[in-house]
Amino acid sequence: MNQPLARHERGEAMFKHVFGREPRPGSYPDFLQLTIDHLFGEIWTRPHLSVEERELIALTAVTLARTDWELRGHIGAALHLGMSQEKIVEIIIQLAYYGGWPVANNGLRIAQEVFAELATGKDADHDQ
Repeated sequence: MNQPLARHERGEAMFKHVFGREPRPGSYPDFLQLTIDHLFGEIWTRPHLSVEERELIALTAVTLARTDWELRGHIGAALHLGMSQEKIVEIIIQLAYYGGWPVANNGLRIAQEVFAELATGKDADHDQ
């Protein structure tokens, strides 16, 4: 098996492990391939950090960046990987000290929306 194919297969497997589903092709298939191959096939599969620790980092980063779409997806991933709603809320509350109250307020709002959507059976991550 050649290395690019192996990296892509590792990336798809890791993505499915993290999000609990196959990657969904969007408007930019080249960007999705880069994401799967590099981010999930190389970065997320590196040693020394668990998948759960990597998700904690990703959740923190997208909360601080105020990237609502990605935050929705990573809240779903954190839940899929076994993180409780209470733990996710506590992470976002602590981020108020590092990113500011508006960042935490936004993150808590998004978390509340995702939790409510999951409770009603809606697809909380939409087309990510």
